[in-house]
Amino acid sequence: MSGIIVRPFVETDAEGLASLFYAAVHIGAADYYNEEQRNAWAPDVPEPGAWLKRLQSQFVLVAATAETHLGFMTLQPDGYIDLAFVAPDQIGNGVAWRLYEDILAEARSLGIGRLYSHASLAARPFFQRQGWAVTNEQ
Repeated sequence: MSGIIVRPFVETDAEGLASLFYAAVHIGAADYYNEEQRNAWAPDVPEPGAWLKRLQSQFVLVAATAETHLGFMTLQPDGYIDLAFVAPDQIGNGVAWRLYEDILAEARSLGIGRLYSHASLAARPFFQRQGWAVTNEQ
């Protein structure tokens, strides 16, 4: 995938990533969750200030081109991947894999030996392809 860069999150990404999150839930996850479930998950595009605060509390990588955000993934110090979202038009284009490879490298550099997540039904196949197993369904 040419033109994609993976880089650390900066404050000016907050608004674009909030919109990407909303689109990923409402469009990208539409095959897995009904409208009521998607509205409960993301009733509105997150408010940029609150979203910035949430993202600043984690290590965040952003996949982007010069023009747009393609996806993002977060890592907490205990190995928890809280957020992993890709723009709906980029699903299947390797964006999640690029983000995951760099998150994995960061985890290794920090000595984090175990990663875990509460992955959505939409994200589950991706994580299973990386060797993850479902330990508990919610």
